[in-house]
Amino acid sequence: MDPLEFGITISQPADVAAEASASEALGYDFVSTGEHVFFYGPNTNGLITLAAAAGATRRIKLLSSITLAPLYNAALLTKQIVTLDVVSNGRFHLGVGVGGEFAKEFEACGVPVAERGARTNEFLEIFSRLCSETDVEFEGRFNCIPGLTLAPKPLQQPHPPIWVSGRSDSAKLRAARHGTGWLPYMYTPELLAESLEQIAKLRADLGRQDPIRPGLFIFFAAHPDRERAVQMAAERLSKQYNQDFSKRVHRYAIAGNPADCVARLREYTDAGARTVILSSACPGSHIPENKRMLAEEVLPALRESV
Repeated sequence: MDPLEFGITISQPADVAAEASASEALGYDFVSTGEHVFFYGPNTNGLITLAAAAGATRRIKLLSSITLAPLYNAALLTKQIVTLDVVSNGRFHLGVGVGGEFAKEFEACGVPVAERGARTNEFLEIFSRLCSETDVEFEGRFNCIPGLTLAPKPLQQPHPPIWVSGRSDSAKLRAARHGTGWLPYMYTPELLAESLEQIAKLRADLGRQDPIRPGLFIFFAAHPDRERAVQMAAERLSKQYNQDFSKRVHRYAIAGNPADCVARLREYTDAGARTVILSSACPGSHIPENKRMLAEEVLPALRESV
């Protein structure tokens, strides 16, 4: 069975270097961050944040979870990703998704929300070709590459790993066609297992022989007091997504004491997840302890069971 990998998101953008270094010291396999230009609360740019993390670490892998591909010019985004791969000595993994939860963000960037899927698909084709080919010619709906060669090429060939995120059937097809890994969010264990079966079938239909790496992005809150953990997660996610999460915590997040977290995470690994990216859903004052508790009191039990 493939080994389990666990990642942790950056939660304090003003102190990225220290937080990334601490995550590496705690033994996490990935450090990760998402991005928005505008959202319901503060957000950073994922690639710039991970560049700062790269400079403060040596071993830990870097994952964007996720890069909002439709908001970028495809050639420029490819250049930024490849540069990050090179400066991190081949540690960068690209998480990609279409976004759309905050429509005004797309309006501000001059991108129609209805085009986000098509733009992402076109980017992924351009990205793969620019990373591995020379004299690339491409004439698409949104992008034109007039016989150009990207240099330098990424250290990871044919390109840095691509983790496709999302929940929809379109996202599953995108993962089957372009993905190295599948990184859904707001998923139950049952939905995860079902999606992996669907992607495997789609991938076979497309003639791809390589299996996709099963992943998961999920929020968590660990605390010795189970009810306090659940309360923290509900409050944080309700604010972050501008909707009531009090009845959704146990469905779409992991919250409770360390034993509760072990049991719930095991449901996801039993459903197929091999790379799990966890994001703290708790007040800032508890985040360092939340991450320590996960690394030292939760994850060892899962690693030892494999």
